Amino acid sequence: MKLVAGNSNFPLAEGIGGYLSIPLTGAEIRRFADGEVFVEINENVRGEDVFMMQSTSSPANDNLMELLICIDALRRASARRITAVIPYFGYARQDRKPGPRTPISAKLVANLIVTAGANRVLTLDLHAGQIQGFFDIPTDNLFSVPVFTRDITEQLPGNNLTVVSPDVGGVVRARALASRIGATLAIVDKRRERAGASEVMHVIGDIEGRRCILFDDIVDSAGTLCNAANALAEQGAESVHAYVTHGVLSGKAVSRVEDSALVSLTVTDSIQATEAMKASEKLRTVEIAPLIGEAIRRISEESSVSSLFD
Repeated sequence: MKLVAGNSNFPLAEGIGGYLSIPLTGAEIRRFADGEVFVEINENVRGEDVFMMQSTSSPANDNLMELLICIDALRRASARRITAVIPYFGYARQDRKPGPRTPISAKLVANLIVTAGANRVLTLDLHAGQIQGFFDIPTDNLFSVPVFTRDITEQLPGNNLTVVSPDVGGVVRARALASRIGATLAIVDKRRERAGASEVMHVIGDIEGRRCILFDDIVDSAGTLCNAANALAEQGAESVHAYVTHGVLSGKAVSRVEDSALVSLTVTDSIQATEAMKASEKLRTVEIAPLIGEAIRRISEESSVSSLFD
């Protein structure tokens, strides 16, 4: 087995390598003067089972090109199998045509990864599960629920918990977490007037006097999350915490979280934390490296990955 890391989240790649007790394969990934990506794998990978680790987080286009060019380099170096390990799969929010003359970017990116030479994809909490079907190669979609379940048990012990989905589309995800921690379920009904903006309408479910846990897959501008937290607080929630898999947190998102009713926001390290995130007193990070590392081990050994979540 060989582990190759791009530049998007090197600390996570090192954590995965540490879990597996395997050093990262030497690779040079840099830019030409005009910004083009240069890649050179510095070790022999012929006949090896190679795992190429790269999140397509900000800057999304640069990190995506790094991933594609690294896969191409490994394919031309005669790697036996190339698994693209993408903890955060960018462009996943464009998974259908919401209006005329719009792209399905998630399918385009899936085609690019397959064409580059990947034989398999390993990712974490896809925005929509059906994106697995966009790939014409085996795709494993891991879930952060077991990791968050352990953290909630430690940080928020006791009963009186309600898991809240910030929108109708995340109900299945929220129900999975609620069943694991023995909590009730509620839903925030919102109306999105335009892309990137949302208006909370009302809460479906009893949350008065409850410790609420907002659970979602992506927090980007944090507008939806903060509006939902404020609505829960206004309707009598004892406290509001949030657990989100991918902390994109672009623009003024961190300051919005600081000014909101949220007591804490916990994210995984699928995306490398910015300085603003590290400085925030409300933001917490949990490690996802053991989960991804164990999935990599099982893929390499040709054993079950789904049993991780039984």
